Amino acid sequence: MPSDRAGAPTPYAPPEPGAVVVYRGATLFDGTGSPARPGTSIVVDGSLIRAVVDDSAAEAAEAAAEGAEVVDLTGQFVTPGLVDSHQHLATPPDRPAAEAVLRRLVHSGVTAVRDMADDLRQIGDLARAARVGEIPAPDLHYAALMAGPGFFDDPRTHQVTQGAVAGEVPWMQAVTEASDLPLAVALARGTSAAAIKVYADLDASLVAAITAEAHRQGVPVWAHAAVFPASPGDVVAAGVDSVSHVTLLAHEAATGPLTSYRDKPPVDHPSLVTGQDERLEKLFARMREQGVVLDATAGLYASREFATDDPEAAEHAARNTELAIALTAQAHRAGVQLATGTDYETPPDEPFPALYEELAFLVGRCGIPAADVLRSATLVGARSAGVGHLTGTVEPGKLADLAVFARDPLADIDHLRTITLTVKRGHRFPRAARTTENR
Repeated sequence: MPSDRAGAPTPYAPPEPGAVVVYRGATLFDGTGSPARPGTSIVVDGSLIRAVVDDSAAEAAEAAAEGAEVVDLTGQFVTPGLVDSHQHLATPPDRPAAEAVLRRLVHSGVTAVRDMADDLRQIGDLARAARVGEIPAPDLHYAALMAGPGFFDDPRTHQVTQGAVAGEVPWMQAVTEASDLPLAVALARGTSAAAIKVYADLDASLVAAITAEAHRQGVPVWAHAAVFPASPGDVVAAGVDSVSHVTLLAHEAATGPLTSYRDKPPVDHPSLVTGQDERLEKLFARMREQGVVLDATAGLYASREFATDDPEAAEHAARNTELAIALTAQAHRAGVQLATGTDYETPPDEPFPALYEELAFLVGRCGIPAADVLRSATLVGARSAGVGHLTGTVEPGKLADLAVFARDPLADIDHLRTITLTVKRGHRFPRAARTTENR
């Protein structure tokens, strides 16, 4: 069994360069926008894709690499590894539960996760363990959070800062006009965070200042779609890289002033559920022009997270679901890049993750073609995490991150549930091994 330099076992580590595997005979959806290609071979060297060729050319590739292993995927379907662009794996920290979620994800074709602010003391260690192969898990890309001081009486902020003071730690900072933003961003960078998440109770000028300083230091900004009092238009104008929660975009058409995260005014529901509101159309046009990714979490309110016997709460969830459908479809028609985040997980005894439900919601409820949804779950998801140059498509030079299905998910998105194999950084995670590893 491989081990790292400290001697810790790394049974899930990427293979070394020179270990060549040829995956032959698959139909490939490569995530680039090209049509699916039958009879395709993928040549993997260590953790990287060396070549993507027709099966007729694969024999030469095998001959060029003495001892190359051949994996026959005849009749199966390959996509890039999937990305869940909105997870919370440590609020509150629970290492066994997080590892169980990550194990299920990687055996379900998920090779990357964007963690949207948690206790980064635990998330950082999980990310390290996933990267070096100590645990079966996708790669983790995570954010440090910034918000106004008023947000930090939220109990979640205390769950993720146990032993310290919420708002005064590098991964969970309270920001005001008096804050030293270069220092605040540098502290966030010191957590190894991939981005800064702008959350709540910040005005437009502060959102713009945080974004400018983060970008100056080479750090992306992931924001709630409305930050209160900063509106969705303010957030997009600030130049953020992605926004989360499509229903928050409705506050571009709020019927009253935006004041704070806890005091959200009503929105113009009747005009918005038409999917044709001009205020949103202008916002989506700007998002498209700037390349802002929308992490829609479209199916959240239709999930079991919001299942309830309370008629008032059920009506609220139903209205938000209706709103999410209309705005997500409108954003897609406008050419906005959609990522596939969940913001929840299915129960531990479920065989498949919430990401499958989100993809099915986007196809079945929002009317988005399966090919576009799969691109959202691969290349756009990778872009949302800042790693589109490394993964998200099946191309030479990219990481060997693959998902293999017995049936074609382009024909029916529920065919995701026929997953047979995940390849993450060249390491194989057979679906059948999930049950064994759970023991």
